[in-house]
Amino acid sequence: MGRLRVLLGDDHRMFTEGLRRLLEPQFEIVGTVENGRDLIPAAERLRPDVIVADISMPSLNGIDAAWRIQKLPHAPKIVFLTMHEDPTFAAAAFRAGASGYVLKRSEPAEIIRAIQEAMRNRIFISSLVARDLLSTLMEKGAHPETLRAELTSRQREILQLLAEGKAPKEIAAILNISSRTVEFHKYRVMRATGARTVAELTRYAIAHGIVAAS
Repeated sequence: MGRLRVLLGDDHRMFTEGLRRLLEPQFEIVGTVENGRDLIPAAERLRPDVIVADISMPSLNGIDAAWRIQKLPHAPKIVFLTMHEDPTFAAAAFRAGASGYVLKRSEPAEIIRAIQEAMRNRIFISSLVARDLLSTLMEKGAHPETLRAELTSRQREILQLLAEGKAPKEIAAILNISSRTVEFHKYRVMRATGARTVAELTRYAIAHGIVAAS
């Protein structure tokens, strides 16, 4: 059997290059992408065994991308490598089908082990968040996974793009829908979240890990 094929998803090029150098001695790096929207066709085209991706990526965040990737005919394992230490994000990641959750400040050996454990159909959780994850999974409240129940996939996409500063016409072009449809979803998102302005939508998106704080 050849080396495991790994696809990397992160919008910070210097970090990605460092990660590539760390992983290449053991794994075949089949590609890198810088946003969650490109991660989906790359996974379909390159057919990696494992995807190592960040949660906070532009255009489409890693968790929403993971939900779509899990529907592919040859869905790879997904390991998140992220700065988000709040265990509610880890809970959301595993609900999206992730096999591993590693913090960027963890020991380098953890990401290697997470990839190996994923291919053994095992779950790997960074030691820095594992302690609090179980209690989080048992809680109910305004967590990222709760937001998924409140908003449709399309509404989450539009929320992220609005929070990234895109105008409705730009969003319409990206998603290949009409501006009127964008405005309709924007209204529904604002109603569901209680936001009255795009600035409030942006704060909401940051709080729920949909976009990173700038």
